[in-house]
Amino acid sequence: MLEPPNTFIVIPCYNEEKGITIKEYSRFLDNYHHAKICFVNDGSTDSTLALLNILKKQYTNQVYIVSLLKNAGKAAAVREGIVYCNQNFDHQFIGYLDADLATTLEEFMEIQKYIKDEIVFCFGSRIRKIGSTIERQNSRFLIGRVIATFISHVLGIKVYDTQCGCKVFTREISIRLFKKEFISKWLFDVELFFRMIILFGKERAIQKMYEVPLKSWIEKGNSKVKPSYFFKLWIDLFQIRKKYKNNSTKLI
Repeated sequence: MLEPPNTFIVIPCYNEEKGITIKEYSRFLDNYHHAKICFVNDGSTDSTLALLNILKKQYTNQVYIVSLLKNAGKAAAVREGIVYCNQNFDHQFIGYLDADLATTLEEFMEIQKYIKDEIVFCFGSRIRKIGSTIERQNSRFLIGRVIATFISHVLGIKVYDTQCGCKVFTREISIRLFKKEFISKWLFDVELFFRMIILFGKERAIQKMYEVPLKSWIEKGNSKVKPSYFFKLWIDLFQIRKKYKNNSTKLI
């Protein structure tokens, strides 16, 4: 029987003492010995780091911690974690997930299975359909759909949910996608799609990506993104589109 492929899951954390459930992480690590988790403590001012150290002490060979002195935002935290893992470990797959596990670690591993043949980048999609459990405030859902539709138009590809915090890559493509810093702290997911298009061209990029409808996504707690960002978001999108269209090769 073939050994399951080694996988790293990067978890960005900012003041997540109430969001991190040690029991859920422990259950996963006990059942998936070939998987490793890299927590990135993004300058937390609460007891997040203490919680992470509890997990690290219990799972020395499966849990790793990168700690940033100051809060840098999700984009920088995810990038720091992925670069750290790629520089220090040998694995086949790597991706990221939100600390509150709105999508479970187990479902992350299921999505990873779609990476084969030409597919190098898989991502979860919060599609409300029969047979799935997608629990989100209606206001967030509606605003999210407006933003997602506009992003799809900006990218020029048919993608339902670029912003879902569940994405998996082959190690090789992650090295290329996360080589340079991102323009936006929160819309870096959009930049990942732009980078794929720049690397492979639109048609080949589409063939190398796969969008997987999630079986479960349960919204937990308040978003770290402030409501006021909704207005700045459009400026960020404009800047991302402009820079990737005009200076594409310099951004990857």
